Amino acid sequence: MFQSNKKYIDFLIQSGVHTFLKETPNNLLETKELKEKSLKKKDIKALEEINEIKELISLISNHPSELKKTAKKLVLYDGDLESKLMIIGEAPGQEEDEQGVPFGGRAGQLLDKMLSAIKLERKNVYLTNVLPWRPPQNRAPTDQEILDFLPFLQKQIEIIKPKFIYLLGTTAIKAILSTPLSLKKLRGKWHEYKSVNFDTPINVLASYDPAFLLKSPNFKKEAWADLQMLEKKINEN
Repeated sequence: MFQSNKKYIDFLIQSGVHTFLKETPNNLLETKELKEKSLKKKDIKALEEINEIKELISLISNHPSELKKTAKKLVLYDGDLESKLMIIGEAPGQEEDEQGVPFGGRAGQLLDKMLSAIKLERKNVYLTNVLPWRPPQNRAPTDQEILDFLPFLQKQIEIIKPKFIYLLGTTAIKAILSTPLSLKKLRGKWHEYKSVNFDTPINVLASYDPAFLLKSPNFKKEAWADLQMLEKKINEN
């Protein structure tokens, strides 16, 4: 009986044994996949290190979420990366999910008309949503989903540095203003978004989501009043 494993291994080598078998074979394909995943993760920056939207897209694409399993495309933003106006909606719908662009379809067309009424164009503003993935059957985002993606939304604000934020819908209001108050009580007045990353707060105005206005056109008058408030504030600054 050999006194140590080393002596036993030396004996086997001297005897001509050069290969040792394991109970299970090496899975070379699996090893390659793990290496590729590891390399990809190294290429993705942590949220606090990100300074560009394209870097943020990579991070969100790799963020684990149940929504990603049912959605078709990541829907992050559209428009001008240097705009002083950021418009935030709730979540992508079916058409946005197919196009990969926020505020698409009929709701997007209505928003374009609303912006045109105050002499703005889609290409000159920054458009995004609270959620970058479409919830199944266009259901409303859950509180947990809002919290899960809030850091990514806050990072967008930090990168774009808008002077004004226009919140469209209750989900956007929950995320940015962190209040249980209803849209009815919040609209018609200016609010502030504060962050440790900004020296001064950002002016925030809340209004109705275009998709809601398509279903409830009687609220368009109030939405128009909100737009006029937005136009006045922008012109003053």
